[in-house]
Amino acid sequence: MAENRKAIGRRVAIVAGLRTPFCKSGTAYRDLTALELGKAVVAELLARTELPGNQIDELVFGTVVPSIAATNVAREIVLGLNLPKEVEAHSVSRACATSIQSLTAAADSIALGRADVAIAGGAESLSDIPIHVSKPLARALAAASRAKTLTAKLDGFRGIKPNDVVPVAPALAEPTTGLTMGESAEKMAKENGIPREAQDAFGHRSHSRAARAWAEGRFAGEVMRLPVPPRFSETVAEDNIVRKEGTLAAYAALPPVFDRRYGTITAGNSSPLTDGAAAVVLMAEEKAKAMGYAPLGYVKGFAYAAVDPGWQLLQAPPFAVNRALERTGLSLADVDLVEMHEAFAAQVLSNLQAFASKRFAQERLGRSEPLGEIPDEKLNPNGGSIAIGHPFGATGARLVTQALRELARSGKGLALLSVCAAGGMAAALVLERE
Repeated sequence: MAENRKAIGRRVAIVAGLRTPFCKSGTAYRDLTALELGKAVVAELLARTELPGNQIDELVFGTVVPSIAATNVAREIVLGLNLPKEVEAHSVSRACATSIQSLTAAADSIALGRADVAIAGGAESLSDIPIHVSKPLARALAAASRAKTLTAKLDGFRGIKPNDVVPVAPALAEPTTGLTMGESAEKMAKENGIPREAQDAFGHRSHSRAARAWAEGRFAGEVMRLPVPPRFSETVAEDNIVRKEGTLAAYAALPPVFDRRYGTITAGNSSPLTDGAAAVVLMAEEKAKAMGYAPLGYVKGFAYAAVDPGWQLLQAPPFAVNRALERTGLSLADVDLVEMHEAFAAQVLSNLQAFASKRFAQERLGRSEPLGEIPDEKLNPNGGSIAIGHPFGATGARLVTQALRELARSGKGLALLSVCAAGGMAAALVLERE
């Protein structure tokens, strides 16, 4: 373990990144937990990098819907992989930006001299969501667990009604608005004038680009093969959500999901519930060089932002991007690549509309001029969450590795990442490559 760290403001390098294939919930990973997925990706990442466990100072990991059996998934990964018990580990949650949060938390530790080497990432199993019971049944079960006799145990269930034993699924609606994320996206589509045709075209774009990336081997170095426990009879090698041969006519035929009469959001132009995990290795620049690692890139800057969820739930990215660009002294035109999380096509198109709007810049961002337009070739060149999938806790780390590898492939130097999140939040991250 590194000792006597004194450097402040050190440059943070990302030396490696990896993810599992992303799979639609209820399919290949239906029997796996987020912890199991997290352990799998970290174990493979350590094996590929040949990083000794005694060199890891910190592990920061996150899930959005945690299992009650492993509430601190980060620490359980450390213990489950038999890493040194002294490795400090903590879990984070920032909705869909969770693994951006884990990365920036680890980056801060390194920049401030508190760590030299860290692993950051996230995992999600929406096949393994906790199912709750009603409060009356919970009280009865708790009373029964404390009772000493069978009669006393049964007494605790007196007064329980049939409705009390119905399982309670996790809430999908925003507590402050009562709207699900899909309903909020429908609201944004209507308020911003985003037509169904444009959403379908963007969904088709995402799937087509992801299919091409897989066909051309662009994801080969960043996606592991995962033999699925406990039988290991099936090995998942690719994302299983990508529509490889979709047509615009097929997208147009899909029914709206959230507003069945007037809605525009469908399974083809939105990201599905997904299982998967992703992680990256971060090091102080001098530590990476001393250990012989060639950085994929460096953390140049980042920012978070939030808006009123009752306004436009997924419209915080322009605010986070504006802050990140200001902090790094860059303009949108300086950026070579933009990786934007695709919760819904309506959200992406609304964000892009805001980026390009002078009125939005002046009224909302306090700028005299808009952030700018993003050329099509710079935006999500290998597809995004609509096609690849969106395990809430893992998407940010997926974006980081995908962006850095695309910079290397194209010979470019600067990438901007943008992630919208539940609660009206967003993250923006600027990466640079030498």
